[in-house]
Amino acid sequence: MTNYLHHGDLPDGLEFGTAVAVDSEAMGLRITRDALCVVQLSAGDGHAHVIQLRRPAYDAPNLKRLLADPKVLKIFHFARFDVAMFLHYLGVVTTPIYCTKIASRLARTYTDRHGLKDLTRELIGVDISKAQQSSDWGQASLTVEQQAYAASDVLNLHALKVRLDAMLAREGRTDLANACFDFLPTRARLDIAGWEDVDIFAHA
Repeated sequence: MTNYLHHGDLPDGLEFGTAVAVDSEAMGLRITRDALCVVQLSAGDGHAHVIQLRRPAYDAPNLKRLLADPKVLKIFHFARFDVAMFLHYLGVVTTPIYCTKIASRLARTYTDRHGLKDLTRELIGVDISKAQQSSDWGQASLTVEQQAYAASDVLNLHALKVRLDAMLAREGRTDLANACFDFLPTRARLDIAGWEDVDIFAHA
């Protein structure tokens, strides 16, 4: 089930337990140019909350509180983008973080296919559609198709984390993954500050 919150915030008192799956939709992929439009969340219970944010005020205190809550793990796919968008537009440092794309790159070294669609198909046998990925997320109201797409991006992240955790442990890379997750807020700050295309660790 999808709960569409039009120009809103999370309802007061809504609980997500110890881990919440999170994703976002924007007008594009340039953090400081393309506005954050939608945030979607799931507690891993088959339900998704799709929040169409109030722009440009971004008045969403309950959402901001959840993203910064140190007791709730935030599960993303490609957290680098979402965490930077939340920092830039919501003024929130998201923590703690788990990223299924980073986990996949560290654990699934037998492939170069680390997209969410590939992960869900291989690891949990679910085929998701990416047809609405490039649609207009800034329009006044989201279509039913957009709502379904947004929900599908978070509904499977808890299950993916379970599978990826097992693979990371098997390959002895859990600590390395956790260190990468901890670095993501700093990576977000670098992206916003203009180092998004520069490897500051490179020799040249």
